[in-house]
Amino acid sequence: MQKGSCLTLVLMVASAAIGGTLQYGYNLAIMNAPTTFIQTFINETFLQRWDIQLEDYQVTLVWTIIVSIFSLGGLAGALLAGPMTIRFGRKNCLLLNNVFLMSGALLALTSRAAGSFEMIILSRVLIGINAGISMNVQPMYFGESAPKHLRGAVSQSSAVFTAFGVVLGQVVGLREILGCESCWQYLLASNAIPGFIQLLTLPWFPESPRYLLIDRGDKEACIDALQRLRGCEVQSSELDEILQEQAETKGMRPRRPWELFTDRSVRCQLISVIIISSAMQLCGNDSIYFYASYVFKEAGISDDQIQYVTIGTGTCEFTACIMCNLLVERKGRRFMLTGGFLLMTIWAIVFTIALSFERYVSWMPYLSMACIFTYILSFGMGPAGVTGVLPTEIFNQTARPAAYTIAGSMMWLNLFIIGMIFPFLVVSLQLNPSI
Repeated sequence: MQKGSCLTLVLMVASAAIGGTLQYGYNLAIMNAPTTFIQTFINETFLQRWDIQLEDYQVTLVWTIIVSIFSLGGLAGALLAGPMTIRFGRKNCLLLNNVFLMSGALLALTSRAAGSFEMIILSRVLIGINAGISMNVQPMYFGESAPKHLRGAVSQSSAVFTAFGVVLGQVVGLREILGCESCWQYLLASNAIPGFIQLLTLPWFPESPRYLLIDRGDKEACIDALQRLRGCEVQSSELDEILQEQAETKGMRPRRPWELFTDRSVRCQLISVIIISSAMQLCGNDSIYFYASYVFKEAGISDDQIQYVTIGTGTCEFTACIMCNLLVERKGRRFMLTGGFLLMTIWAIVFTIALSFERYVSWMPYLSMACIFTYILSFGMGPAGVTGVLPTEIFNQTARPAAYTIAGSMMWLNLFIIGMIFPFLVVSLQLNPSI
């Protein structure tokens, strides 16, 4: 590959990701800073409308719905992603996806003036749909556009941008920027800016070459896309690989998700994707970003320091994802996944022990905080970096959209379950009586 090709590919990746998986991480992180302000807004709304003073647990319930409904939107987006990529293509799907984002941002921006927390809920659903689509389509687009020797690294850059979105959301959510009482509606609507950048830049880049040839049968457009992405004449071996896959799938229509469950030839791949996608959320890492203030209060961090400590969690995952990107081709997917989950298990056990003894040992809160950071580092080194790329690598062109639909559905469903039960679990265990 020539330098120009590398630049084109890098710019394409940045353009797709800034309005894609970056949005997932960003919208996870920005909900932590305005927690108290939005809870107060909920209470004030009930008082003004119905003269009702909510109990603490009722405010917590409404707040939990606002936070977790994002996951149900993501589930809907994951279900839409497969049909949309087949009908519109990978690039156009990402561009159309911004309709959900802009609509959600507008609702969030005007919710305070309208005195409606329901508008925040609907906004979170729409933004969740946007994230659910992009989390499935973007790795597919990257995996089908990158040359074989860079395919793993380019596909896994989706996780890097997700982690960068978390850090960016945490920084923008600082009290000194948009995390103050007077600006929380602007914070919730700020996700429109990356989407706007994508709308301006992504149309200049080509569609997925594999989609153009295999799904649309347009060989000339495929060759043109490859030349633009590689910056040189198309290598015959790369074109032959795509032509071979086209021949293997000739006459076959795109698979539907339920058809994969009855196909024994892909059963092992499907089970692997379901288990790994579910485990990625059941481990609870993303819930830390949803409810970071709860977690760090329990770890003994003072209220005025929590927002700065929280930035450290996103920075850890961002750093770990970059490391995973550098190591995964050398160490392999299985090694990174297994090692990541094993280390997470160890740190979770140590964290539990530290919480149990924090009232008796003065330095235990610091050990608790260290466990949170190492847990997130382990997550970024394995599950966060590898999970998203698996369906691209182990399913063919006809089954890939359906496989991503199933994987995304499992991820979002489990994120919703964990997001809903987390604050109530904290209360039931009496870990944080102030909630």
